[in-house]
Amino acid sequence: MSRPPIICLLAPAVLAASTSGYAVTYLTPAQAREEMFPGAAFSETKIKLTPAQLRAITAKSGVRVRHPDLTAAHTADGAWFLVDEVLGKHEFITYACGIDARGAVTGIEILSYRETYGGEIKDARWRAQFAGKTVAAPLKLDLDIKNISGATLSCRHITDGVKRLLATHALVLKDLR
Repeated sequence: MSRPPIICLLAPAVLAASTSGYAVTYLTPAQAREEMFPGAAFSETKIKLTPAQLRAITAKSGVRVRHPDLTAAHTADGAWFLVDEVLGKHEFITYACGIDARGAVTGIEILSYRETYGGEIKDARWRAQFAGKTVAAPLKLDLDIKNISGATLSCRHITDGVKRLLATHALVLKDLR
């Protein structure tokens, strides 16, 4: 009887070791929405961004849009609640962003963090830096958003994600209701 090649025996172990195995869920989208907009009534809107919208958002924000499909919730007075994902260093970070009718960030919440380090972005003081930012803000790490040592990529990618969502609001969402 012949033995399987050693690579066949090692492949499952290598694949299992390559996933982080670490994930913390802090809030559900519904909990985050209630934190940002207590008692507000929301309607969900599914949006498929056109190729022209994708290009415009990328041009305005300087951040590539990964998915053309967007699920957003909005209030009758024009506030928006968006759930998004950005890549940390190796794994995705799921976060929520609230944007008021004027186009200013009301807050961000980290929903799920899968990296083994850098979870300091969950800190309320770091997240509070985004409140009031609009599409006109630079939203640059170390300029108007402070970096957290040891969480640089998570900080940078959340900052870029918020910048992209503000551009999406300015170009697509603000006129929808």
